[in-house]
Amino acid sequence: MTEPSISTDTSGLTLLGRQAGAPDNPDAAVLERVPNPHPGTRYCVRFTAPEFTSLCPMTGQPDFAHLVIDYIPGDWLVESKSLKLYLTAFRNHGAFHESCTVGIAKRLIAELAPEWLRIGGYWYPRGGIPIDVFFQSGEAPAGVWIPAQDVPGYRGRG
Repeated sequence: MTEPSISTDTSGLTLLGRQAGAPDNPDAAVLERVPNPHPGTRYCVRFTAPEFTSLCPMTGQPDFAHLVIDYIPGDWLVESKSLKLYLTAFRNHGAFHESCTVGIAKRLIAELAPEWLRIGGYWYPRGGIPIDVFFQSGEAPAGVWIPAQDVPGYRGRG
């Protein structure tokens, strides 16, 4: 079985293989995409960001989360360096947990038009209460292996 010809042209990318600093804020961040090397084949792509950081918009104190992003690509994949820089842009950005988590999902959907996407935002406690935020773009398509996110809930000292 021969593999289809896959484009490896990265000339249109502005971040890959180049020095790039963190954007000042998520809106200024560039999310780049590359062609899906297996269009028409349903498979799940997972990105995990166990050290995601943003700022509380009320106190300016840091908030930390473990993000898990799963998606079934359509014609496009997110270029991983641009995703890393996009997520890093939240470090100095004040927003509530819900705004960050759902906003990341909506931005990825707008840029990639995936067949399906979900995000789990497992936020570490502030004020003694963890706030976990979950979003998905619809029902997961049948016949695709989508692993459980398996991020344990916060148990405190119990």
